[in-house]
Amino acid sequence: SLQKSSAIQKISVTLLSVIMIQYLLFVTSKLLNVSDITKRIGSLKKLPIQLFYGVPYPELAFNAITDKRPATVIQHILKHSFITTEELEKNYGYKHAPRAARDVRERGVNLVTYTVKSSEGKSIGAYKFGDPVFADNKLSKVAGRTALSEALKKALIDKYGSVCFIYLQPMEERLLQVDHRIPYEIDGEQDENNIDCYMLLSPSANRAKSWTCEHCPNWTSKDVEVCENCFWSHPENYTHIAGKDERKIVVTFTDNEIDDYEQLISLVGVKNAEQTIKDLVSNFINEQSKED
Repeated sequence: SLQKSSAIQKISVTLLSVIMIQYLLFVTSKLLNVSDITKRIGSLKKLPIQLFYGVPYPELAFNAITDKRPATVIQHILKHSFITTEELEKNYGYKHAPRAARDVRERGVNLVTYTVKSSEGKSIGAYKFGDPVFADNKLSKVAGRTALSEALKKALIDKYGSVCFIYLQPMEERLLQVDHRIPYEIDGEQDENNIDCYMLLSPSANRAKSWTCEHCPNWTSKDVEVCENCFWSHPENYTHIAGKDERKIVVTFTDNEIDDYEQLISLVGVKNAEQTIKDLVSNFINEQSKED
């Protein structure tokens, strides 16, 4: 009777194990390319065992990256082992490959750049995962990076308020994005504990900064000091805007001020609005000088 009971228990455990393995295989197949991973570990049978013992696979962490551009790059590399600048443009419409690579790197992924030949035989850039796949211990898990970014965002909001550094307008916290003051491509990753290396931007300000930086001469010369003194890094204290001897005041009309804006546009037109505001400022300064 005791032997019979023991045999039944063994059969139950075996059946339960089979069910668990089937479940793991089903769930895993939804998350990642099982065939690619089984090639690495040598056997499909080992996959649920490896997962059960908590062996991390980059593909599992990569699924936490859902933003279109970095996710596109990552999934292509997972499938083909690398991606070229030519493929980024022709297959996905990303004309500026370094920006797509930056998106991946800023999510903690160790991306290596190297040179290959294009379909026309020209030397072009290509990207593949480095070893280790993740840049460092702090970014060894995408979930960890996400939590860190939220903590960094909270620290910035606690210090500066829920405001865009460029437009100086209060915004909902969920709309603000954390960005490096000095672009990642220029000065690399910064110490997240030093929150002054980062800034809060609205989505539109972030896009404007990215476009301006990518078209700045310093994008290729990579002089950190040039960036330090730029409006897009330190709008509160700068000497130039993307290398040009310029100054900027962002004027945003809100609430009842919108009526003033619409009247201004109706009187002088959109094209002349900026110059009209400059003339008003100049006249005001001249009047103040006379009074002094």
